[in-house]
Amino acid sequence: MELREIEIFLVLADELHFGRTAGRLFLSSARISQTVRALEARVGGRLFERTSRQVRLTPLGEQLRGRLRPAYDQIHEAFAAVRVAAAGVTGELRISLLTLAAGGPAFAEIVRGFEQDNPGCKVVVYEAFPGEALNRLRRGELDLVAHWLPLAQPDLTVGPVIAHDERALAVRTGHPLAERGWATVEDLADHAVVDATETLPAETGEVLYPSRTPSGRMIPRRQPEGRMAEVLSLVARGAIVHPTVASLPLYYSHPGVTTIPLRDAPALESALVWVSDRSNAAVRAFAAAAAKVTDQG
Repeated sequence: MELREIEIFLVLADELHFGRTAGRLFLSSARISQTVRALEARVGGRLFERTSRQVRLTPLGEQLRGRLRPAYDQIHEAFAAVRVAAAGVTGELRISLLTLAAGGPAFAEIVRGFEQDNPGCKVVVYEAFPGEALNRLRRGELDLVAHWLPLAQPDLTVGPVIAHDERALAVRTGHPLAERGWATVEDLADHAVVDATETLPAETGEVLYPSRTPSGRMIPRRQPEGRMAEVLSLVARGAIVHPTVASLPLYYSHPGVTTIPLRDAPALESALVWVSDRSNAAVRAFAAAAAKVTDQG
């Protein structure tokens, strides 16, 4: 079996669509079909169930994918490691933080460690404009994004967690909740939060800015999510309250904003994210540097 045949099988097992598989591999759909037929003849059974409406793996196909995937990944990792050893990691690595807090307290240490180990590669760090980080990542304008979790996008790889933070609520100074000194998710129904439906994936937005309280009450949305300066300005004016993380004041400040614990909201994590098909030596090296630093912490 040739490596290209294995690649075609594994991509089709992920995509479950002949056209998308052909597009990803820059092959014709006929070549994909021909390869699948050859593989099925070789193993002596059907690997995919194909109808006019859907493609799905058979139990035999599931078994083959489970056995081939680790070996295939190891082959690519071996070649990648040798290429890095031969040429080193060079060029520019472009990283965007969803917010500065998403980078976490160890981010500067991660960058320093990476650049020390890879002096030929320069790290350029951006703060994302809300709603554009993942779009820019997919367009190839960025190599990595530090993104809040959960994130479940089929074309993206979620790498090492780089920050873990307790939840907090940003409110205007003098707000009744500020006077009390803490808040709960139930309190959010009596106020309003930013509308992140256009800026965050649904699975992430629902954790950051829940749509309902534990008792089922709707939480009002007001103003599209913008840059942190805009959000804090809205908070200071009393237009919204802002569910966030406890470390927010370390990265952003506003004289009219106070941060209080959001007691019953689960802690938030951020991780490095990249486009799976555009993983390269620099991306993998940075992820390894991040894992090394955070494991030590």
